[in-house]
Amino acid sequence: MAPEAPPYTLLIIEDEIEITRAVGAALREQNPAIIEASGGKTGLDAVKSSHPDIIILDLGLPDLDGLEVCQRIRAVTDAPIIVLTARHGEADTVALLNAGADDYIIKPFSTQELAARVAAQLRRAAVPRHAPVSINADGLSIDIHLRQVKRGPMLVRLTPIEWEILAVLTSDPGRVFTHQQLFKAVWNRPYGDARLYLRVHLTNLRRKIERDPADPRLIITEPGVGYRFVAEW
Repeated sequence: MAPEAPPYTLLIIEDEIEITRAVGAALREQNPAIIEASGGKTGLDAVKSSHPDIIILDLGLPDLDGLEVCQRIRAVTDAPIIVLTARHGEADTVALLNAGADDYIIKPFSTQELAARVAAQLRRAAVPRHAPVSINADGLSIDIHLRQVKRGPMLVRLTPIEWEILAVLTSDPGRVFTHQQLFKAVWNRPYGDARLYLRVHLTNLRRKIERDPADPRLIITEPGVGYRFVAEW
């Protein structure tokens, strides 16, 4: 019998072999094809040559700043990025998310939590199986089924998390989704600073889809409550 094919390709960018082994052990049941890189430069080369489905990135790399590596990865791929970090302040979290990270885990971490986070990110990155949803709003065309947004003929590139937020908001235009409802729907966990996660990603999403991000017309903030999507189609 032929061996089971790996369901996805995982790139681990980490200079400590013990952590790389721990990540591999945590994900053994998921049977990924694992590519290892011990530095930022080799990690960036691996992203371009191997086209991984998901990336686990340690910020404390010996040759390049982890935030720079995250930004450079995000510039060439939409694959989910989970960051391993010892930093846990609000400013650090905002910097991570702004750099393009989809999620992060504070070290030392639970291997079970890591496996769950990886599985959740892969689910979000998968093409939706539901019926096509097309919305035209303020010159923007959104096809959730194809995971495609266009401003006129130009494609608008979104990260997996930005896609998920947009998919939730456009699933019921006009409805106000609370911070916790959005957080639970997108990150699939009830704990964490919902407003912090959403504020950073909503800012980036608005920058990409709004004509004037400073005066948004599509994604409206309901102060102290959450967000809603307004569309005409």
